[in-house]
Formats: sequence, structure tokens, C-alpha cells
Amino acid sequence: MSLFDSTSLVLQKAMSGAALRQSVLASNMANANTPGYIRKDVNFSGALRDAMDNGGDVSSVQFSPTVDESSAMRADGNGVDIDAEASNLAQNELNYEALVSVSSARLDILRYAMGVR
Repeated sequence: MSLFDSTSLVLQKAMSGAALRQSVLASNMANANTPGYIRKDVNFSGALRDAMDNGGDVSSVQFSPTVDESSAMRADGNGVDIDAEASNLAQNELNYEALVSVSSARLDILRYAMGVR
């Protein structure tokens, strides 16, 4: 019997995906003035949703950055909109903080159930 259930595994994977996405979005911002740079993103929530919908093993889900072909290109070939990236970074940070809060609350419940205060 496992101490951690599937919800804990999904939370752990989601936090890992959100951390990777934060890094990729920060890289986009850092390259906002690099000619020819194409925006990247990580769709970790979609990958987790697909794994759960298909009854797959969530622990084996891997996240990787993908090139965003839909972003508008400037004349220099750069596809980064600094305002959109800042908004995405802020939203992703809030999502990560919510995942950490839920995970922390679940661990607090386990500690309480074990008599650890």
C-alpha cells in the first residue's frame, strides 16, 4: 500500500510541470530582443489531463517545451510579446502557489492523522 495516492502524484507532477513552464517563460522574456527567437511554452496541464483521461500512468508523464508557431512574428523574426509573457509568468506563478498550498494541506492532514504536530 502506498502512502501517497494518485492525487499526490498528480500534484507533484503538476508542480514539476509548472516549474518547467516558469523557466521556459523566463527564457522567452530573456530572449525578447533576440532576432529569430521563436517563443516556447510547456502545456503540462494538457499532458496531465490526457494521461488521466486515458487511464495512463501519471508518474511516467514527461514535460518538454514546444515551439509556439501561433505567436506573431516581428520583422526581425522574434515571436515574443513581452507583455503577454509577463502575464503568463504571473498566472503560472499563481498556479504553482495554489498547487503548493494544496499539497501542503494534504501533508498537514497526514501529519495530523499520524499524531505529529
